[in-house]
Amino acid sequence: MGFRVIKTAIATLMAILVADACGVTGPLSAGLLAVLGVDVTRKRSVRTISARFFASLLGLAFACVLFELLGYHYWVLAIYILVAFPAIARANFKEGIVTSSVVVFRVYGNGSITLHTLLTQVELLVIGLGSALIVNLAYMPRASDQMIEIRKRVDKHFSIIFAKIAESLHDPDELWDGKEIIEAGKEIQKGQAAAHRAMENQMLHPDETWSIYFYMRKEQLDSIQNMMQLISHVYRKLPQADDIAELFEQLSLDVTEEIYTGRTEFLLDRLEQEFKQMELPATREEFEIRSAILQLSRELSLYLKIAKKNKAPTSVAARKAAIASK
Repeated sequence: MGFRVIKTAIATLMAILVADACGVTGPLSAGLLAVLGVDVTRKRSVRTISARFFASLLGLAFACVLFELLGYHYWVLAIYILVAFPAIARANFKEGIVTSSVVVFRVYGNGSITLHTLLTQVELLVIGLGSALIVNLAYMPRASDQMIEIRKRVDKHFSIIFAKIAESLHDPDELWDGKEIIEAGKEIQKGQAAAHRAMENQMLHPDETWSIYFYMRKEQLDSIQNMMQLISHVYRKLPQADDIAELFEQLSLDVTEEIYTGRTEFLLDRLEQEFKQMELPATREEFEIRSAILQLSRELSLYLKIAKKNKAPTSVAARKAAIASK
């Protein structure tokens, strides 16, 4: 049983009991309006309930005019739909079309429009939608535990990806289907959706930490896909490939850290200095492969800049100490 179902049951019961206690005609209609008002996040709930309420008032206005001019006939309902629905949509109350229809059809069922009838519909709207709003604002399930689990899965996929990249660089004949890249993409999408829901539930001071994290991972995944294209050009084993493979081995460990350690960046800077001191390639084949390796190191540098920008960094001294200890 989903949590939204539980909230709907509570809001419906609350609306019916309140309407009945207040002596409002048709308390079950308040329960129906409560069912329509329950939503998935706090901010969305405020938006949709406001839209439903004002759409219903607008619908009542159209109904009063049409029913009084044309009478209470079935074909008048069709005219109401043709006229009122577009007007409600243009007023940016599209989410309230169904709710307004429920209210208008109740008025039609009464066979006459009186002040008492209109006030009754407004009371039902306030009680039904108000109950749904109270339940929605009262409690929403915490999404942090879910996002922590998603983060762990994403980090694990990234760790495996970098380990596989290192194996491919050590041995160009190593076969890898790349399924972890696809799985990481799916988890990132789940994380972005969960982070968006979490922000929608924070009314005053939304925390963007999780949104930033999953956005960072999305950018990094794009960078990894660029790396894979470059690795496909490293079709022969070279010492330079082994050197950069060691960086990816280190990165497969660093990627699961919550802070930016800088270990891989330190090693990359040192390797780039070594590349500058190496002799030029002797053959065209070696030139092509080393060129791909150099571009791979630059793509890795871009990946690390993204992590450095979005992760909390450690101090430079701590980084160097961590490198020295290895």
